[in-house]
Amino acid sequence: MIEFKGKLISFPEVITYLKNNLQLKGLCSQILHQKIIHQAAADRNIQITPEEIQIEAEKLRYEKRLFKASDTLGWLADNLISSDEWEAGIRDHLLSKKLAEHLFGKEVERYFWENKLNYDQVVLYQITLHDQNSAQEIYYQIEEGELSFYEAAHLYDVDETRRNRCGYEGKLYRWSFEPDVAAIIFNAQPKELLVPMKVNNSSCIFLVEDFISAKLTPEIYQEILYKMFQEWLLAELNYMLYA
Repeated sequence: MIEFKGKLISFPEVITYLKNNLQLKGLCSQILHQKIIHQAAADRNIQITPEEIQIEAEKLRYEKRLFKASDTLGWLADNLISSDEWEAGIRDHLLSKKLAEHLFGKEVERYFWENKLNYDQVVLYQITLHDQNSAQEIYYQIEEGELSFYEAAHLYDVDETRRNRCGYEGKLYRWSFEPDVAAIIFNAQPKELLVPMKVNNSSCIFLVEDFISAKLTPEIYQEILYKMFQEWLLAELNYMLYA
């Protein structure tokens, strides 16, 4: 039984909820992933020390602003876990990171250089509309100087968040786009307004602000490492289930 805010919830009720909401399969996959990680780490004699757990716990406390012991105890109780269970979760998280580094840390740089073009970025503004005729009309108004791109984005983009940002979409990798769209965007010039094009059943007007050449930053290193590790986990899970 699980006690939550004074109410008891049985484990069969938890399982039924997960099944009814199509969440049980994902949970089972995550549990098997953890088993794979534990076994692979044991096979390679990869361990997590109490000191490493303590350092990570202190970092998490700081991030969650748990400055007093009572704050931490209250947070643990609110999340229905004990201090031992929290430390076990930290250990699993650190073990995954250390195993990923052990397996693929030396391969990340090679992968990056082999796929460097995909990690080029564009600083992009975008207006998305439902139909091509509207996009073409707005494009001509911007071209003729009747209104600025940013005004048009604020007035007409179908996405409210992007309207509030006057069309700013952000810094996007080449691999974020379909190949034909990426080819057009990454062959444009900085500050160039692109003619409307069809993207996922919508019509988009792009304004290319600038380009950022790919560099193996710590963030990209972690992205590639995570990608390689997740692909490995999936392959190991398929082998476990179907071999």
